[in-house]
Amino acid sequence: MTIEDINAAASGTWKLGDMPVHRVGFGAMRLPQTGGALVADAVPRDRAQAVAVLRRAVELGVNHIDTAAFYFSPLRSANELINSALAPYPDDLVIATKVGPARDASGEWATHAMTAAALRGQVEENLRQLGRDHLDLVNLRIVRDDAFEERFGALADMQKEGLIRHLGLSNVRPWNLEKARAIAPVVCVQNPYGFGVFPEQDEMLRLCGAHGIAFVPFYSLAGTGREGGASGAEEAPEITAVARAHEATPAQIRLAWTLHQGEHVLAIPGTGDLRHLEQNIAAGAVRLTDDDLDVLSEAARPTDQ
Repeated sequence: MTIEDINAAASGTWKLGDMPVHRVGFGAMRLPQTGGALVADAVPRDRAQAVAVLRRAVELGVNHIDTAAFYFSPLRSANELINSALAPYPDDLVIATKVGPARDASGEWATHAMTAAALRGQVEENLRQLGRDHLDLVNLRIVRDDAFEERFGALADMQKEGLIRHLGLSNVRPWNLEKARAIAPVVCVQNPYGFGVFPEQDEMLRLCGAHGIAFVPFYSLAGTGREGGASGAEEAPEITAVARAHEATPAQIRLAWTLHQGEHVLAIPGTGDLRHLEQNIAAGAVRLTDDDLDVLSEAARPTDQ
């Protein structure tokens, strides 16, 4: 595949509520800094580079960007970069954000936003930074389960006010989804999922599919590296072999395998590198065979099963 052929549309389309998006999107967590993410002493990324990545993503058909007000490093904010690079926003661009966790001005993690007033403040902060009068999608990220229904209900109230278009959940368990759906419609669940790790998320993946809810994995490339990212030092030989057969990179095969887990699965790989961005988007065009999937799915199982 040449650069001219790369487009996120090749990954297919799913709807977040009434908003159609291509199944390969972009995660903004790594955009404000280089190296590890979400740490107080992160090294700010070159501003021009970050802006170029965002604009290139949209040029290549990305119309689903995942962000949060707490995605920032010294001097750089993901939301502000998105605003600067892309406003006025394309009509088909869906910007999803999340609330719940909080960081203070120094970048240190602060008390989890437990109250309705704190959540409203976070929603308003996202609105200000993004330059919007409403948010397309707000995910409630769970750090602790206490007062879950009260917090989700507060977001549902803001949805009724017109501040939020659609609601989702992040880092949740099946019972959270059940209780949330009794309060307001849920259009997506963001949970950790990827090749060879987080097998306990299979139930949530299936549950979302049964209800027509988008399942949006995070750490699909980083895996157990989480915010630190994937090292690639111990790539499974099965992935390497399939990658060679498709003239793809192992990272592209990981993303392709994740997308093949269901048509309701969306990918939001993040990067601050233009070459990696193009490779991630190109992964949406990789079509794994049944034999590929059999080999990869067997390798993805935990060794103790």
